[in-house]
Amino acid sequence: MASKALLASTALLSLNLLFFTLVSSTYVPCPPPPPKSHKHPATCPKDTLKLGVCADLLNDLVHLVVGTPPKSPCCSLIEGLADVEAVACLCTAIKANVLGINLNVPLSLSLLLNYCGKKVPSGFQCA
Repeated sequence: MASKALLASTALLSLNLLFFTLVSSTYVPCPPPPPKSHKHPATCPKDTLKLGVCADLLNDLVHLVVGTPPKSPCCSLIEGLADVEAVACLCTAIKANVLGINLNVPLSLSLLLNYCGKKVPSGFQCA
């Protein structure tokens, strides 16, 4: 008699374990939310008029002056900015003709930024 009771309780315990395992294994947590995209237009946190000093540096870079053109004060103005902010600043300066010279915008941006240790973000267009 004791063996039948032991067998029945073991079977009941096994069924309970199986039942709770099946019920708890159906839990699927919600997927994490997608990352927020930062599609707002890049803005320049600097005074664009101050970027007029970049004209001399750009002139030296374009005309391939012997020696190394000085990185100050142009590079120091965009130092500490993210690449996108630096591009936005120079793009604004070029569009406002603060630099005082006619420029090929993509080439000029690329030259200045590369020289100052920054890169034009892929897909950026000076609008």
